[in-house]
Amino acid sequence: MNDPTDDYYIGFNLVKGLGPVRLRRLLDTFGDVAAAWRAPAGDLMAAGLDAKTIENLLATRRDFDAAAIRARLDSLGAGVLTWASPGYPDRLRQVENAPPVLYVLGELTPADDWAIGVVGTRQVTSYGREVTTRLAADLARSKVTVVSGLARGVDTLAHSAALDASGRTVGVLGSGLDQIYPAENRNLARRIADGRGAVITDYPLGTRPDGVNFPPRNRIISGLSLGVLIVEAGPGSGALITHRFALEQGREVFAVPGSIFNLQSQGTNDLLKQGAKCVTRVEDILEELKMGLVAEHVQAVLALPEDPTERTLLAWLQQDSEPQHIDAIVRGCNLAAHVVSSTLTMMELKGLVRQVGALQYVPVR
Repeated sequence: MNDPTDDYYIGFNLVKGLGPVRLRRLLDTFGDVAAAWRAPAGDLMAAGLDAKTIENLLATRRDFDAAAIRARLDSLGAGVLTWASPGYPDRLRQVENAPPVLYVLGELTPADDWAIGVVGTRQVTSYGREVTTRLAADLARSKVTVVSGLARGVDTLAHSAALDASGRTVGVLGSGLDQIYPAENRNLARRIADGRGAVITDYPLGTRPDGVNFPPRNRIISGLSLGVLIVEAGPGSGALITHRFALEQGREVFAVPGSIFNLQSQGTNDLLKQGAKCVTRVEDILEELKMGLVAEHVQAVLALPEDPTERTLLAWLQQDSEPQHIDAIVRGCNLAAHVVSSTLTMMELKGLVRQVGALQYVPVR
């Protein structure tokens, strides 16, 4: 069910010249986003908005059609996360001036708290292709989510390698969800969203992939991540912007060394001279960030009851130390036998319950 509060955040997201700093000021002044959205012009000016921004806000407020935007999002199979959403990524929430709205295709999960940004040049060399594919796949196998920008080159390779290794990956766009760029990555975006991660953006629907949009989106790549790995980057590569955001956000920066004769390695080699951590294998990242227990952490998260039926059955089983027959569970929980049977099977696979006799179950924890 849609949270009506989200519609106000979506509305503010459409106002030209009103970013997270000004929105935070409005929330502090008016107490909540609904009151800020409805505030008259005089109060908005008293809250510190300039005349042009107030004009933009009033025009947006007049023309805003939340239902139409929701319908367009629904047609894409997309959703919204805002500052007010419980599912907003915790790591990103802690970043200064975090985006007030994220448009999401797919799903962000607690497992994505353990993420590494993997970025680099669009003009990737054969060396860079091999390194990106190997490291991204190794991160995915280590249950680390790979975050990148869905661009050509290193980004595309990182996303694809994570998916091929049956891992999770998050793509961050510099455009609206209905404007996937580059166009040849539309299938990749759909593949990510179909159960193996998410494609996200803070740009409203209809936003075209203009060049000015891409540097700001890099702050989300680093903001979602524990650290950022830069594989290949020439002197003017956008990946170096991600490096700057990572430092501002207190994230670790990793770089892959390259040939001193290759222009695409000049940026990464310079980063190494400036103190970036040298990476030649995935363990260099895992050990530096003390991520050796990531797989166990993710498995523990996945083993939590994830729907009301699982929680009901687990609570029933935990009331008694003795094994419970499935017939008693059906009666006690007032659920259909086929629902209890199928749910217990899934819970057994996840390690939540154990069968200790003929249709007798006990909780593992």
